[in-house]
This record gives sequence, structure tokens and C-alpha cells, in this order.
Amino acid sequence: MSPAARHRKLDRRDCCTEMKGRGSRMSASQKVLPFKASAVKECIRAVLKEKLADVQYDPEAIPQLTKSLSEIIKDRLKEEGFERYKMVVQVVIGEQRGEGVNMAARCFWDADTDSYAHDVFMNDSLFCVVAAFGCFYY
Repeated sequence: MSPAARHRKLDRRDCCTEMKGRGSRMSASQKVLPFKASAVKECIRAVLKEKLADVQYDPEAIPQLTKSLSEIIKDRLKEEGFERYKMVVQVVIGEQRGEGVNMAARCFWDADTDSYAHDVFMNDSLFCVVAAFGCFYY
């Protein structure tokens, strides 16, 4: 199966009939605010520039730094108005050695309301990849 066919298969909206039905029972005051990937990406980018600008790779400090970054990003996204979303923030930091890295994620969600955004930060010492997944609370 080609990658494009796999993507179409996973993104079919008719596989979540039960989830779609839930959205129709929401009142006008509970209107679904769309997950704006561009706004989330800008938030991620700002945090990464602020927190990693002068950081050198230190294998002893990286576990705490990844936890801290994920919490900061999650809190900032809630401040941006995504409180109706369950935010899952994944942070990966590695040493910059000129090697390539591939990351992948697969999710089963409501394509009408849920989405994700990601960004990459690099300096001479390290790289950081952040993915933020927003799943709407019904």
C-alpha cells in the first residue's frame, strides 16, 4: 500500500460516526474552537528559542530539560485558549552529530476537531523536535 493510500485510509472521517454524533449535542456556548496548527507552531517555536538558545548538549541534564519543555509548552497552549483540548506534547532532544533522524506518530482521532503541530530547533550542539497533539474534549 502506498504512503498516500495509507494516509487516506487513516484520515477517513466516516470511521468515527459515534464521535461525530457527540458534537451535535453540544450547546452554542460549547462551540468547538478549531485547533489552529499555525498558532500552536508559533507557540512551540517561541518556547524553544527562549529556552534553548544558549543550551549545550549535556546527557545528564537532557531528561529534566525535556520534561520541563513539555510542561511549559502545554501550559502556554492552555493559556492560548486550548483548554477544551487534551494536549499531548512530545519533546525529543538529541546531540547534533550531523546524522539524520526520522520520527513518526500515528493517532486515531476525530479529523474534524483534532490535529497536531510540530517544530524543530537546532543549534551547534543539539537538535530538538516537538510535536503537540490536540484532542478535543467532548
